[in-house]
Amino acid sequence: MGPLLIGSLVVSLLGLPVAAWLDLRALSERMLQTQAGEISRIIDEVRAFYGSDVVGRILPAANPITVTHNYRDVDGAVPIPATLSIELGKRISGKNDAVKYRFVSDLPFKGRENHDIDSFEQDALARLRADPKQSIMEVSGSFLERRVRTAAPVTMGPVCVSCHNIHPDSPKHDWKVGDVRGIQEISVAQPIAGNVFSFKFLLSYFAFVVAAGLILIVLQRRQTGLIRGMNRELTEANDFLAGVSAKLAKYLSPQVYKSIFSGEKDVAIETERKKLTIFFSDIKDFTTISERLQPEDLTALLNEYFTEMSAIALRHGGTVDKFIGDAILVFFGDPETKGVKEDARACLRMAVEMQQRLDVLSAQWRQRGIEQPFCARMGINTGYCNVGNFGSNDRMEYTIIGAAANLAARLQSIAEPGGICLSYETYALVRDLVQAQPLAPIIMKGLGREIIPYAVKGWSGEASGRSQVIREQTPGLDLFIDPDAMSESSLEQAKRRLTEALAVLNLRTG
Repeated sequence: MGPLLIGSLVVSLLGLPVAAWLDLRALSERMLQTQAGEISRIIDEVRAFYGSDVVGRILPAANPITVTHNYRDVDGAVPIPATLSIELGKRISGKNDAVKYRFVSDLPFKGRENHDIDSFEQDALARLRADPKQSIMEVSGSFLERRVRTAAPVTMGPVCVSCHNIHPDSPKHDWKVGDVRGIQEISVAQPIAGNVFSFKFLLSYFAFVVAAGLILIVLQRRQTGLIRGMNRELTEANDFLAGVSAKLAKYLSPQVYKSIFSGEKDVAIETERKKLTIFFSDIKDFTTISERLQPEDLTALLNEYFTEMSAIALRHGGTVDKFIGDAILVFFGDPETKGVKEDARACLRMAVEMQQRLDVLSAQWRQRGIEQPFCARMGINTGYCNVGNFGSNDRMEYTIIGAAANLAARLQSIAEPGGICLSYETYALVRDLVQAQPLAPIIMKGLGREIIPYAVKGWSGEASGRSQVIREQTPGLDLFIDPDAMSESSLEQAKRRLTEALAVLNLRTG
């Protein structure tokens, strides 16, 4: 399409002036030929009239030569100028309708046929008698022909005045030199249809432009159809890819999914060493719980738990690495990071919110008939890990590997049910947020030093105003209190009920 469009544009720009010039030249030549032919014909008519009506009458004449208006009735007579004009007009106008010549007067000699004078000729006589120097012209015609009529005055000279004033057939005997006796009219007709074909180059140019336009329209329609088909295929492909990507997103952490599809990270086996904050959680007595529940109930319960915990992790900016049975592995610091300290603090806030949300879920589950709801232990550690894509060229997994991740899992195992256990590295970064109690040192395989865990006991500093959820479940006791979720009326009602419960317990112990 490109070369064709360029070629068509060049021909269109250069062809029009060339075609117009060629046609104007041809039209000029045609008009000159027509004019030359008409002039030649008029001269032939004049010569023929002179030979027949002047020379032809003088040579055989026996009588003296005279000049009169009725020269055909007098032997040896020749026409006067007015008669000459009238006779020439008949000859010139009688053989060709393109050019006509006519002598017209409203004061003809007696015995001569009256002239048929139309409105143009009457107006021309009146105007020229008022001002003989003006130009009289009329343009008329039809759709396929145009005609131009011009009128010039026929004025009386000294000879004409002396002749007409004494001639017995003259309609007027008071002529003066300069008087307008009549008009000589020339009428030229030009058929438009005949000149149309003089523009053969322009017609050829327009025919070429029309043909090129039709070809371009056909090609454009074809190209439009191809583009429409390609767009339809692209739309279908995009819809398919969007569906596939939406499905793949379920298997990847949103941060990883975003970095891959935005092109920030390449899908290749490569890792880098970074300082991360790792979170590991596990459900207490999950094996016992799974034995008590039907598989369908266990699956629904576990999926609900993972959904709630993942939403909290994403809200705090954590990367959900994987679910290992009932365990959750989350890390902060890759692929997005706010700095080591802020990553650790975000991880701690996430863990606290998870425990609070799990308390709410436990109350709901108990209402649904779950005798022993989930209770999670959580461990947090900050340290260096290898993070990136691990696996083979055919299948790989974005995860972390390192002793720091193993330590987070070990801290989880020694945490109290519903509690959070920190390493010293993490505690040092969040110590202004929490009140923590150091636990007995532990030794991990692969680490040549003792690890001192810190159990989170409460909030301090900026988080000291947070309410804590109170829960307790034993045979005959099912207690859950979340002050932040209660209205003022609910708080008063809870106080009354707890006071009543305390009174009942006092009676029992008393």
